[in-house]
Amino acid sequence: MVEGLQQKRVVVVGAGWAGLGATYHLAKQGYDVTLLEAGPYPGGLVAGWQTPAGKSVEAGIHGFWYPYKNIFSLINELEISPFTTWTRSSQYSPAGLEVESPIFQDLPRLPSPLGTFLYTQFKRLPLIDRLSALPLLYAVVDFDNSDEAWRRYDFVTARELFKDFNVSARLYREAFEPMLLVGLFAPGEQCSAAATLGMLYFFILAHQPDFDVVWCRGTVGEKIFCPWVERIEKAGARVLPKRRVTDLIVDSNQVKGVVCGDEIIEADAVIFAVGITGMKKIVSTSPSLQSREEFRNLSNLGAIDVLATRLWFDRKIDIPRPSNACFGFDATTGWTFFDLNALHDEYQNEPGTVIEADFYHANQFLSLSDEEILPIVQGYLATCVPAFREAKIIDNSVIRLSQAVTHFAPGSYRYMLPAKTSFENVFMSGDWIVNRHGSWSQEKAYVTGLEAANLVVSYLGEGQPSKILAVEEDEAHIQVARSLNQTLRDLGKSILPDFWLP
Repeated sequence: MVEGLQQKRVVVVGAGWAGLGATYHLAKQGYDVTLLEAGPYPGGLVAGWQTPAGKSVEAGIHGFWYPYKNIFSLINELEISPFTTWTRSSQYSPAGLEVESPIFQDLPRLPSPLGTFLYTQFKRLPLIDRLSALPLLYAVVDFDNSDEAWRRYDFVTARELFKDFNVSARLYREAFEPMLLVGLFAPGEQCSAAATLGMLYFFILAHQPDFDVVWCRGTVGEKIFCPWVERIEKAGARVLPKRRVTDLIVDSNQVKGVVCGDEIIEADAVIFAVGITGMKKIVSTSPSLQSREEFRNLSNLGAIDVLATRLWFDRKIDIPRPSNACFGFDATTGWTFFDLNALHDEYQNEPGTVIEADFYHANQFLSLSDEEILPIVQGYLATCVPAFREAKIIDNSVIRLSQAVTHFAPGSYRYMLPAKTSFENVFMSGDWIVNRHGSWSQEKAYVTGLEAANLVVSYLGEGQPSKILAVEEDEAHIQVARSLNQTLRDLGKSILPDFWLP
């Protein structure tokens, strides 16, 4: 720890990937960091917890994909081994098995996206439908994650995007919309085309191995956050649970303190690292934030309901792949199921089968009782793996998460906040914050936490910035195509009048 920096006080609000990342780096730089978490323990929605009977549960299973460079670097620094090996995945519909994915990095590498196209094992989707995706490659090239590209595509729905590029109805229904339902957590007509292109490129299209995934061998809280928090506290930071932020103390456009009910925590800089729903709750109680248009405009952003179920069955069931995505069971809901006997250390020797089944855009399920939800879930599982039909549920956990994950709706980009705010010393982080790194999901949340920490280092003038690993650069043919496309766009702007909608 650097000596003499203890007087620089930083308050970080939210103890998920972004907040823990910012806190860890700033603590290592010698700052006096206080991390506030509204819940009873760090980790936010991904932390997990134990039932009264001592069984582990969590708010959905989270994968760690090949391009998560910064998270994998953190894991190496912490000297922990929380992950499975690379796993294969399947996709089901009510008609049965639809798709199996290989371990892409084990296969001869082809120029993107040929490897994804050729190596993915489609069981029912005809070749003619798959070929209808080729015109969409122009949009993939055209969307370069710039501000201009986001504004060009964000007002268009994903469904309109695929329709405009003549993707077949079957390919959209059986391939692209299922990806949206479990990637952006909403049906195509409710997803921004910009977010769709960004997500698909990062996870699937940029490089052949990008869709390869590992899973945590237990809850993320147990396997990653607990040892991480220990390291953070050893670095000198304070981690305070059950602290709900209600306002800020502001003087001359600088925040001097963070208010948690009757408690005030003094600060030289503040980082918000909470989800959109949590941020809106803070704004609703904070006159200081309500005085700023950028924070009032957050009311235009939304989030999506999630239903997380964990089922213990009375017998061993042979499940071909440990991770599975499903579509077509409900028109606007995507769901996944995982064989926890194969993924989690805790359940390897379980006499029966333990399944995690998570439903996204699940608003129609949240009002149902557990007794109504369980047969629905078992019925869906039995459609995919018939042996579930005769099995008996002997224990269960049902977790309802209202407004839990970010909704990248059409037109939402203009209301999302950048890392810098109109306050001199308030910075933002999280998976819904605008940045140019190009990552998504947990990796993006962690990266924005590091970016916010770097802004604090720059603002307060002490310590070294975090070295953030860039996403792998575009393959050569994509770089050439994007350069040519930008040249043609620039030429068009110089010749044609600029009065069309973007």
